[in-house]
Amino acid sequence: MSQTLTPHMQTEGSSLVFLKDGLAVTTSLAIADGTQNQHKNVLELVRTYRADIEEFGRVAFETRPFETAGGTQNREVALLNEQQATLLLTYMRNSDVVRSFKKALVKMFWEMAKAQRQSVTDPLAVLNDPAQMRSLLLNYTERVLALESTVATQAPKVEALDRIATRTGGTLCITDAAKALQMGVKALFDWLSANRWIYRRPGGKSWLGYQDRVQSGLLEHKIATILVEGEERIREQVLVTAKGLARLAEIHGKEIAA
Repeated sequence: MSQTLTPHMQTEGSSLVFLKDGLAVTTSLAIADGTQNQHKNVLELVRTYRADIEEFGRVAFETRPFETAGGTQNREVALLNEQQATLLLTYMRNSDVVRSFKKALVKMFWEMAKAQRQSVTDPLAVLNDPAQMRSLLLNYTERVLALESTVATQAPKVEALDRIATRTGGTLCITDAAKALQMGVKALFDWLSANRWIYRRPGGKSWLGYQDRVQSGLLEHKIATILVEGEERIREQVLVTAKGLARLAEIHGKEIAA
């Protein structure tokens, strides 16, 4: 039975949608509660599809305390904007509960945006208020510094991926991908199989990529003609794209070796 959700327009706390640094966001915890999923499963979904989700902005994580029978514990919570949260929900099974929550969440984001539009400050008043001007300039400076830090951190990874893409045409076989990730080849094959990236047809020898991984640009298929005992045979080979390599490096906490 789907639950009834009441909109909250607060800045923090237990509200479903709230303002964080002026941006309307929800949390992985709120999504887990609203869709009746375990929070760890929602977080895993965020990490699995993080590259897709971050096409709508960087995902922020924060540590929050919570009470258990054994005392206070800490857990990691993802903060998601409207587009990120909506995309995440499309990766869930479209049950009655999920659909009901999705509608409630969209409505709350809409109400938050409406409330923000109604409370827009007069720009002339801001210019004449030194305290507000200082706050705006400080916020802008912090955002610029954070962006510069992100660019500096990502630069080596981007350069490595660019060199790999130039040398290989943008794709790698799984063996070469394992080398680029500085992982064991068997370990990578095992992980890809266990986590539904690749599979084998019954009785087949070639590995194939799951369709959702191919459609999301993580994997590609290459069809090649080979000679087996003097006969031409067609064989499919699954390849890891630059996007897929970046996702694997992120999941496994590996630096990409070009």
